[in-house]
Amino acid sequence: MSVNVEKRVDGPGSTEHAEQAWELKERIRKSEGVLKQRRGFFFDAYRRATTHLFFEDETLMGFASTRRDGYILFLAVAPEARGQDYGKRLVAEVAHDHRSVSCHARTTNESALAFYEHIGFETKRKITNYYEDGGDAYYLRLGEKASIREKFSELFRR
Repeated sequence: MSVNVEKRVDGPGSTEHAEQAWELKERIRKSEGVLKQRRGFFFDAYRRATTHLFFEDETLMGFASTRRDGYILFLAVAPEARGQDYGKRLVAEVAHDHRSVSCHARTTNESALAFYEHIGFETKRKITNYYEDGGDAYYLRLGEKASIREKFSELFRR
């Protein structure tokens, strides 16, 4: 069986794929208890961001919404697509476009923290009460050196 993977991008001001991204995020939130953003916040941030999306045929498999400074607002990969490098490829897209890449992750989100550490992010600090529900977060940053960013971007940007 052949699978057609297509990369799409919603630039700032575009919300063409926002509803599909919301639905994937909500599916993950309901099953894993993470990605707890409110709908209004999500759509406002999405509209202002550049969002990289990967589709298999017409099914959204993952997306990363990023601010102009390389900060990842949202990164989500469908549970059935994990382990297929979608997360790495999405971060590589961001790394390709930005000098540095950073994000926050819940201190309790062990799978996200393991993923980020595995691909070269470093924990810079812990922030208490970062999330609306009082949850704590780590601030993470991908290596500052251009060579690390370039290697990572080239390795996974296919």
